[in-house]
Amino acid sequence: MAFSQGFTPHPKISYASAAPTGVGSEAEYLEIGLQAPVDPEQLRVALDAALSPGLDILEAVIAGEGSLADRIDASQWRLELPQVEPAVAEKAVTAFLDSAEVLVERMTKQGKRAFDARAAVSRCAVAAEPDLPSGAVAVPCAIIDLVVRQVTPAVRPDDVLSGLRVVAGLEPPVPPRVTRLAQGTLTAQGEIVDPLDADRGGVGIGER
Repeated sequence: MAFSQGFTPHPKISYASAAPTGVGSEAEYLEIGLQAPVDPEQLRVALDAALSPGLDILEAVIAGEGSLADRIDASQWRLELPQVEPAVAEKAVTAFLDSAEVLVERMTKQGKRAFDARAAVSRCAVAAEPDLPSGAVAVPCAIIDLVVRQVTPAVRPDDVLSGLRVVAGLEPPVPPRVTRLAQGTLTAQGEIVDPLDADRGGVGIGER
């Protein structure tokens, strides 16, 4: 692995849009610098073996032109709301989408800040026939499919949940389960293109 120069060298690793603390993810990406060329699959196996169970390296590719961060401008999330009826969640989502602006507050390093949680949302829909989340018994559970663009300040899934509370008073009785399912480039059709597609020699970013 390559290291930076200077008095305190550190590994050349950069994360692209890392998930917030406390959420699950099936789509995290990072770039690493190496001292010499290696076979991507051998690198994947070595990294995967060094990580704790549950942290899996699914694929490694040789990076092409441009940075990984430039290929990621949106994320897809799955929000599981145990003990919330889908019909109740549907009404809240409709109210959220019908709003021109939904102001929420979040504590930042500069103090409490208010910002619009609506503008960054590309898609927000309640699953028609949601699967029960892992560990759930036969209880109501609304599942929200959420696609959020990367903006400044960043709009996180918990900000959207705050927005649902603001516009419709939706208060899940138990903490929601949030999982990132995908991230990449958002197309005009609302689909997310895998940021590694271009490096696989397949479809270019934004060409789908």
